[in-house]
Amino acid sequence: MRAYNERLVLSLVRRHGALAKTEIARMTGLSAQTVSVIMRHLEADRLLRRGEPQRGRVGQPSVPLSLDPEGAFFVGAKVGRRSLELALVDFAGVVRWQARRGYRYPTPRETVRAIVEAVAEAEALLGPAAAARIAGIGLAAPFALWSWAEEMGAPEAEMAAWRDADLRADLAARLPYPVYFQNDATAACGAELAFGAGAELNDFLYLHVGAFIGGGLVLNGGLFAGRTGNAAAIGSMPVQDGGGRMVQLIEIASLVVLERRLRAAGVASDAAFDPSGDWTAFEPHLGRWIDEAAHGMAQAIAAASTVIDIEAALIDGALPPAVLARLIAATEAALAGIDLSGVEPPSLRAGALGPIARALGGASLPLFDRYLVERHALSGVSGRPQVGPG
Repeated sequence: MRAYNERLVLSLVRRHGALAKTEIARMTGLSAQTVSVIMRHLEADRLLRRGEPQRGRVGQPSVPLSLDPEGAFFVGAKVGRRSLELALVDFAGVVRWQARRGYRYPTPRETVRAIVEAVAEAEALLGPAAAARIAGIGLAAPFALWSWAEEMGAPEAEMAAWRDADLRADLAARLPYPVYFQNDATAACGAELAFGAGAELNDFLYLHVGAFIGGGLVLNGGLFAGRTGNAAAIGSMPVQDGGGRMVQLIEIASLVVLERRLRAAGVASDAAFDPSGDWTAFEPHLGRWIDEAAHGMAQAIAAASTVIDIEAALIDGALPPAVLARLIAATEAALAGIDLSGVEPPSLRAGALGPIARALGGASLPLFDRYLVERHALSGVSGRPQVGPG
């Protein structure tokens, strides 16, 4: 019960910002004495820190407590089909360090080596004392990474090595930290929930446009991973392409599609996987890809809306901000042209995290597992007693 209540307090402070003990007691229904004990423990563990006393009211001045950024650190790694992205995040959710390493295609051995080297960089950056507070490594990677080898231009034999690879176990054998694993798009959705635009939403569909488009789903304020951990596999949704054929969304709204067209036209395509690059040379192919991708994404969002009464659809990805804005605007226009009689269409919003979303999603895995309660557990925490399970 104590562990649950400590997580509850940390979750409330993360969601609302600095809070005084009296505010925590009011929100949770816990006694003032119990809250004082919890706060002392969290201060002693360096997870919370005291702010300046707030005076001006009758009685003793209240002392707000906030998250201590130095309390814990998390390393996130996104293993993608075109790049490895890494991030070091502190307890307050601030990115302390990030890196990106591009490649034609990933292999298990090189990926493990690169992540181990990156963790060593993060440790050196923090120094021994702070590095001892690394709480875990989170991996975000596509399920069935060996699939679509032809679309990636990768040798099938090389990619087939992923079928028997256990990245989590290999890293756990080489690193002194807990290692977590989640589908990359689901992890990115979790990052939006923990750090980004999803903090104020109870239900939303998340679409992440990368080498291959993927998705995630939040219901009742909690990340919904589904029976196999692959819920909201939006890339597999059947949609109509511009010619009226039924195809999977992944076949028209993924960056490999743009890359393939650029290569066929003799246009240098390396920057198609660099969201900080200049994409102006990709026209008119980029414009046509945006129109077709938006058409498919609008159909997918409309279909999801008829099944789940989602509040919003968040769109993010490994795209330059201007390209992402065009894609969202085109998707919104396409959605407006779909007959959704009887359904309240969701609002469309940009994700807050951008290209680093999946790496941050990896970093959020140990944060959720060790320090937070699911957000839907906070929905009733506003004055009613909440003392934890059991």
